[in-house]
Amino acid sequence: MQDTTTLQTESCSFAGIRPVMADLPYPPIQVSAKNPAFASLLNIDYCGSVSELSAITQYINNENRISCEHCSLAKTFLGIAMAEMMHLQKLGELIQLLGGSVSYASRQPNGHMRLWTPEYLTLPDQVGKMVAANIEAEQAAIQQYQMHRKMIRDEHVDAVLARIINSRLYASPRPRDVD
Repeated sequence: MQDTTTLQTESCSFAGIRPVMADLPYPPIQVSAKNPAFASLLNIDYCGSVSELSAITQYINNENRISCEHCSLAKTFLGIAMAEMMHLQKLGELIQLLGGSVSYASRQPNGHMRLWTPEYLTLPDQVGKMVAANIEAEQAAIQQYQMHRKMIRDEHVDAVLARIINSRLYASPRPRDVD
């Protein structure tokens, strides 16, 4: 009996992928003083519906689903996810320094804590819609960071948030990235 199965192989090599971000240093991770209210705001950026955790998960999911047919875009998504991981790490350090606790729950406007959930993600099947959803998520994150910069009155935290915004502007996928 002859084996008629066809071996499926992933041909997109992710060797050497680097974070997609502006080649600029981050400011030192420091705060003027402990402030749990500021930590709570950053926790929204860490793991809320619009957050680094959501961005990482959405980019990785997209990358996994398109790597066979759209290798160069999959590499871009992975590089952006890597940059988002760095943002998550920076936010976690700031939250701790501000006297908060790093977890996967954030305080909602009604005061209740809510665990991060994949329900926060937008995961369309078509590549063009994936790019559009990622662009929309980046824009929402930038708006949220800008709002938090106005609310958090700590020059050190503000500098880190400004750098994260700069990186997000640089790394946002563009519709022309679809191959």
